[in-house]
Amino acid sequence: MEQILFKHVEGSRLTDISNYLAIGGYESAKKALTSMTPDQVIEEVKKSGVRGRGGAGFPAGMKWSFVPKDFKGPRYLCCNADESEPGTFKDREIIEKNPHLLIEGMIIASYAINSELSYIYIRGEFAKGAAILESAVAQARQHGMLGEGLFGTNYRLDIIVHRGAGAYVCGEETGLIESIEGKRGNPRVRPPFPAVVGVFKKPTVVNNVETLASVPSIIKKGSQWYASIGFPPKNTGTKLYGISGHVKKPGVYELPMSTSLREIIYNYAGGIRDDKKLKGVIPGGSSTPVLLPEEIDVKMDFDSLPQIGSMLGSGAVIVMDESTCMVKQSLILADFYADESCGQCTPCREGTVWMKKILDRLEHGEGRQGDIELLERVSNNIMGNTLCPLGDAAAMMMLGFLKKFKQEFHTHVSAKKCPLSKE
Repeated sequence: MEQILFKHVEGSRLTDISNYLAIGGYESAKKALTSMTPDQVIEEVKKSGVRGRGGAGFPAGMKWSFVPKDFKGPRYLCCNADESEPGTFKDREIIEKNPHLLIEGMIIASYAINSELSYIYIRGEFAKGAAILESAVAQARQHGMLGEGLFGTNYRLDIIVHRGAGAYVCGEETGLIESIEGKRGNPRVRPPFPAVVGVFKKPTVVNNVETLASVPSIIKKGSQWYASIGFPPKNTGTKLYGISGHVKKPGVYELPMSTSLREIIYNYAGGIRDDKKLKGVIPGGSSTPVLLPEEIDVKMDFDSLPQIGSMLGSGAVIVMDESTCMVKQSLILADFYADESCGQCTPCREGTVWMKKILDRLEHGEGRQGDIELLERVSNNIMGNTLCPLGDAAAMMMLGFLKKFKQEFHTHVSAKKCPLSKE
């Protein structure tokens, strides 16, 4: 398979614009701006079938088409580089190794929606990535890829790298927009949606890093070529699968969309560490419901995983071997969600802390009769009752562990300790 995002990455120092130009960099942006109308760009991206790689899986071209064409005034493109979910680290590979691919994708997307100012929103703690992006943007300005009259046209564009303060909720698009405006990154009530009322109340498109970095190849080789990769018609192109946990070769692998979970774990990540037995897999970042070993022949795409009760999410695979305590694992994740809840919605603010306290009791041998049922009620009362999907993320995680490993939770209550404990 021809790589799209990782091609030329190894050994090419693509953080230097001269190296990126030497492999044909920015030719796709030139092609789009000099030979295509914005509508033609949007149609080409629609035909490619590329869907948002941040987790929602919404068709990128369709999202761009929602920006009102008759709006008089500025509109914005925001690149979501706030990669904060446990287990998710794929976008950093693009940011740190091929930043100009992202910038080129942003030029094309900005042109398509007629944005003259775009943002890259990156988590504040990612100092290395932010510095690389700031350097790449400066290089692009110096070489005329940003600024006035791009590629001899009347189109102008600048990009600002905006560092967030470091909050999980800023990965949600309306929280991200609030943060760019200089406010606390609390999610907004929707509708109106960002395509109509976004940054500074202007039409705005928010796309993930991987999504935007896929665009130059679509323009260069055509939508038909891109749509032939993966599992057409709804799951096209390549996907970055980040795999961590108890595998021999953790890392980020670019593979055709819909590669099976078994293939990712055993063919690319080398199988289970120390050749132990597989106990469970979180397939798409910490919020996605856990799977059992007998479920790993599933295609890793937006439509196959929901059929067995989980989600593709960001494609961040977390592998757990037979030595893993699922109560402790869910406690670690519940602790994260309780800490990162923005606090706007009572079910999320109170429910995640409640969840954490119950799990803490179970893990430390102090579980009570009825705790498992209470965990289920708390999770179900969070689900669907919050402004943004981040409360759902905690609830889906918890319900997934309870569905697949409930007996292990009950054993913690009856035995008054972790059954996997060596004490």
